[in-house]
Amino acid sequence: MIPLRDDNPSHRLPVVTYALIAANVAAFLYEKSLGPGMRPLFEHWGLVPYRVIASFVGDGSITAQLTTVFTSLFLHAGWLHLIGNLWYLWIFGDNVEDRLGHTAFLLFYLASGVVAALMHAGLVRSEEHTSELQSPCNLVCRHLLEKK
Repeated sequence: MIPLRDDNPSHRLPVVTYALIAANVAAFLYEKSLGPGMRPLFEHWGLVPYRVIASFVGDGSITAQLTTVFTSLFLHAGWLHLIGNLWYLWIFGDNVEDRLGHTAFLLFYLASGVVAALMHAGLVRSEEHTSELQSPCNLVCRHLLEKK
């Protein structure tokens, strides 16, 4: 089921939610502007599970691979991927941000995305880049837990 809206009004302007949406859209438009040159962007800045795991055992730069854990949070495989993620961020992000506050919400968004990306890297171990959808999923879970 795809939610159309939620019934919880926010009590403050969700500036971090808006900023995350803008950053994701800007990154995606940049991706699209590269045309066929988009693949090197994903290979360099996208999460490649095999490389992340290999960096932990000394095969490659751990700093470079951990950077991709963050940057991959803003990469999307296509319009549907972008719209799906941002739809959930739009619907649930304002309530979670309202509850946690701006700074804690940003830290929660990034931390949950990083944890999910590292878990993904540990489970998949693919040599291909992957784009992320974990942060919006974590927002939905947090939103549901707060309703209880």
